[in-house]
Amino acid sequence: MIVDFHSHTSASDGTLEPAQLAVAMRDRGVEIFSVTDHDSLAAYDQLDGAFQFAKLVVGVEINSTYRGNEVHVLGYGFPADSPPVHELLEANRREREARAQRMVEQLQRIGLEITPANVRAEAGSAESALGRPHVAKALVRAGIAPDVESAFRQYLVRGKPGYVPQLYIRPQDAVRAIARAGGVPVLAHPGRLDDDRDIVEELVAAGLVGIEVFYPTHQPAQVARYRRIAADYGLVMTAGSDFHDIRWNARGVGMDVERQDVTAFLDLVL
Repeated sequence: MIVDFHSHTSASDGTLEPAQLAVAMRDRGVEIFSVTDHDSLAAYDQLDGAFQFAKLVVGVEINSTYRGNEVHVLGYGFPADSPPVHELLEANRREREARAQRMVEQLQRIGLEITPANVRAEAGSAESALGRPHVAKALVRAGIAPDVESAFRQYLVRGKPGYVPQLYIRPQDAVRAIARAGGVPVLAHPGRLDDDRDIVEELVAAGLVGIEVFYPTHQPAQVARYRRIAADYGLVMTAGSDFHDIRWNARGVGMDVERQDVTAFLDLVL
């Protein structure tokens, strides 16, 4: 079956509007999917879930910082107006605004003509979660960088004048908030983490329920490893494309998986 429990829209750092992403899911033949924007549920204001081609599961991707890692926690199946989740998203949203402000100030110090308003304009609505891609797009629109990749490379990565480290909430807090909201907390793309098993063990103690085993950049050996970790800790397995933009995600949306591999997860969210 084809599913996708990890995708992004213009409500965070994706480039497609929510309705456009839904069309991409339909064209790919996706049967069940989630929109998991970073620290934002704004896309669901434009998606009523009444799709003839697929089922929609409410989801979000919460950014967190822990032990030198950028740890992302996916949450599924909670009410979109859940207070515990919204409180957490608001905390991260304040950090995102402050981080973008610091980036702009550092870029202004080296003589670049860019303002916080320029960055916010790239994010669209006030509910959209700010991120480095919006700063990069503002640099491109101002003619300072030729494209987003160049903007990152020249100004926004570690060691460059616009870089500001992330200082988000801890992943344990994200896991607990999702659980309190009645949702299913899942560790995103563990292959991008250092000390992945140690982090999994700590998050299981906080209430982690699942792990994203099937992910575009996970190699077969990694998939096998995360299958074992899921079995060792009694975690459900999920699959996601982490789609943002067809220019960066050439495989597009959707992950082809065996139904039995995600049945335990589906039983929790459907």
